Amino acid sequence: MTAIQSIVVLCYAAAIAALVYAVVRRTRIGSPVIAWALFAAFTAFSLLSVARDGIMMFWTNHTANLVGVQVWWDLLLAVVIAFIFIAPRARAVGMNIPLWAVLVATTASIGLLPMVARLFTLERAREGQEAG
Repeated sequence: MTAIQSIVVLCYAAAIAALVYAVVRRTRIGSPVIAWALFAAFTAFSLLSVARDGIMMFWTNHTANLVGVQVWWDLLLAVVIAFIFIAPRARAVGMNIPLWAVLVATTASIGLLPMVARLFTLERAREGQEAG
């Protein structure tokens, strides 16, 4: 197995662990710490990818064949679905939805993860105020 194949397997295992964590953990509000950690790790990996292969490789990778287009479409659908589900909660705690939409539209998960982290932080703060 190559190093890149190992990274793919590791990422898949981490995704499965996150899904199991979400199923088992029964909290109403997610963890901003986990969202920030995912943001940091993914952003660092993205910067490494750009430094190693160049920004144009994203275009090449997603336009080389139908599988690349399918992966691109899957990414777009996942990000839009997540944003659609998150936006009403974010609006309820006073987040600037148009600004976040631009960030998410231009960076996908790199913008979505801090949005989620901020949402969780604001919801936890609001829950603390209501409890107190």
